[in-house]
Amino acid sequence: MSFLAIEWNPSLGIDLGFFVIRWYSLMFVAAFLLGLRLMKKIYIEDNIPVEKLDVIFMYVFISMLIGMRLGDVFFYSWDYYQNHLLEIFIPFKQVNGSWQFTGFTGFASHGAAIAIPIAMYFYAKKHLQKPWLFILDRLAIMVALAGFFIRLGNFFNSEIYGKETGSNFGVIFKANGETVARHPTQLYEAISYLILFFVMWYLYWKTDKKNQTGFLFGLFMVVLWSLRFFIEFLKEAQVDGREDWVFNSLNTGQVLSIPLVMIGVWLMFRTAKKKEVE
Repeated sequence: MSFLAIEWNPSLGIDLGFFVIRWYSLMFVAAFLLGLRLMKKIYIEDNIPVEKLDVIFMYVFISMLIGMRLGDVFFYSWDYYQNHLLEIFIPFKQVNGSWQFTGFTGFASHGAAIAIPIAMYFYAKKHLQKPWLFILDRLAIMVALAGFFIRLGNFFNSEIYGKETGSNFGVIFKANGETVARHPTQLYEAISYLILFFVMWYLYWKTDKKNQTGFLFGLFMVVLWSLRFFIEFLKEAQVDGREDWVFNSLNTGQVLSIPLVMIGVWLMFRTAKKKEVE
């Protein structure tokens, strides 16, 4: 085996004896804790009372979970859930005629991309008395960072990986019984999102882009969902039968990314035109 292929078979997490703290959960917590710390710096810079951070945390956390859950249900798994409606809302599944606790086993980032902005509309209106896009510009920076941690968690879980590389380059996901090297698409996305975070962080602190309402959020939408669109070409299909959804080449994730990129382009173009007029 070439040294270019990495055999990946990590533990599930940190075993405390009576409980296992999963790596994915740790990445999720790290994303929120670091995001809150950095968001506090932004609130101070924008002269927003820092106590409003607790409120935005609840808005984001709840809307993200609901959005990701419903995104998976309606975008990826409706064929199943239309006959098991109760399982959308409860962490149990019917297995061989009996109910078993499984937790919520499906989440989709495209659902969060819809739910979080909706929640931020009500947060901005009720708690900030500022334009909707004002908070989206700032929150997008933290979401890019969260994307890095979440995809890192996917890598630890050996899930959402790519197609076979056809060479000795890649990662062999031993936990799933794989014996061939595959594209570590989770790492491709994670590194891309981390770079996007640093770029947006720089633009916020070192340029006047934060004053161009909608620009940073538009940039986030264009870059993140474009990255997602192209990296999808390297991924294994996440849902059987949906790998060639339209045009005989695009999968579900790519189709859902297109309108999000277009919204981002419109926001950036709108901001540029508004500045020209001023």
